[in-house]
Amino acid sequence: MTGQNIYQAFLKQLTSDIQGKEKYSYHPLSTSQSLLIGRAPSCQIIIDSREYQGVSRRHVEIRPLNLVASDGSPLWQVCDLESSNGTYVNGRRLKGCQILETGDSIALGRSGPEFIFDCQQRVLKPTKRSPMTQKTDTGLNITQLVPILSSKEDLIQKAYLVPGIITVLLVIGLFTSIGNPDAFNFLLGTYLAGAGFYFVYRLAGKHKPWWLLIGSALATIIILNSPVLKLFIFVFREILPGSIPQDSNLPFLPLFVRMFFGAGLMEELLKAIPVFAAMWLGSLLDSPWRERIGVREPLDAILIATASAAGFTLLETVGQYVHIVIQESGEVVGLQLLIPRIIGSVAGHMAYSGYFGYFIGLSALKPSKRWQLLGIGYLSSSVLHALWNASTALSGALGILVLALVGVLSYMFLVGAILKARQISPTRSENFATRLGPPKF
Repeated sequence: MTGQNIYQAFLKQLTSDIQGKEKYSYHPLSTSQSLLIGRAPSCQIIIDSREYQGVSRRHVEIRPLNLVASDGSPLWQVCDLESSNGTYVNGRRLKGCQILETGDSIALGRSGPEFIFDCQQRVLKPTKRSPMTQKTDTGLNITQLVPILSSKEDLIQKAYLVPGIITVLLVIGLFTSIGNPDAFNFLLGTYLAGAGFYFVYRLAGKHKPWWLLIGSALATIIILNSPVLKLFIFVFREILPGSIPQDSNLPFLPLFVRMFFGAGLMEELLKAIPVFAAMWLGSLLDSPWRERIGVREPLDAILIATASAAGFTLLETVGQYVHIVIQESGEVVGLQLLIPRIIGSVAGHMAYSGYFGYFIGLSALKPSKRWQLLGIGYLSSSVLHALWNASTALSGALGILVLALVGVLSYMFLVGAILKARQISPTRSENFATRLGPPKF
């Protein structure tokens, strides 16, 4: 019985880490889609212009061909896109296009980044056990008898070990805090807010240090308890027409205007402070801390912004609204308010902040359009925020319908921004949500 031949092709890029040790990064090639390399954000492999100044915006393209070699393997060609400093294949300047062979080196300019083309063949050999072998295969190993001894990586990542441990600790904490509504609501609110953010984190698919993300949430909580909040209230609610009415008898349009200034503009800017701080701090650091802490692309800003929003939601809900409701209407009503407010933050505060974060990160990729992008993100997120708050002026079925529409729209804006951020990410090949990574042979 013959096996099946499978070909996998990729580009290997030689890079160096902070200690100067050489390593390869892998970029898989598709048999149906071309791959662009250059400085432009639209490229699949984006070259840092600060490290390689001689690379053009759209320097070179790797294209699959509708042809196969004599051994049946698919073919790719490399095409120079009229780059300023040229493309070199095996040391010779490329004119137009050239079919690639395994081992070919592709250099972007004389001293630019270098890639190695490789196409490897795998043979899947079918195996067949005889009935006798299947019946007598009774061998056991220690991991079958003690499954917890399985791969540590599988146990932590595939089995969601850390979320499971956090859930167990939450249950213990809830049991011990029965009779103490403040502690009970804080634990439950923190867990729900963390679960909402974890959903965004998995959807974004980019690794960012957890201490940085937790620090962003804590920074926002600290800001809300500092004189900075009073300054924001003075500017947006006293100087600007953003005073929040004590009653809800205002018509929709006047209430929307007040909420736009007093809630949308004020709170979205406040929640964005940790994002701008991370962007500034990252610009002062060297690699790899620049990449870990800084904001170099939309995914970075989205994660930091939504973490900040989680801290804002937690303090606003548990420390303000729920506390007041418990005093006025009892613990049960307070709990009924806590759960939907925290869960709804994915289509609320996290959605507004994440959407603004997308434009902040995009401004890092396109500095020439920075103020235009920041203005669009700031205003659009503030409008969504104000629409949600002002919908309380609408009563009955109409009010519920508008709330639902704004919530769904806000969630769609967030996930749309995340999906686009993944698409244009300079680190797309490392994104665990896109299922791209080094080929395994």
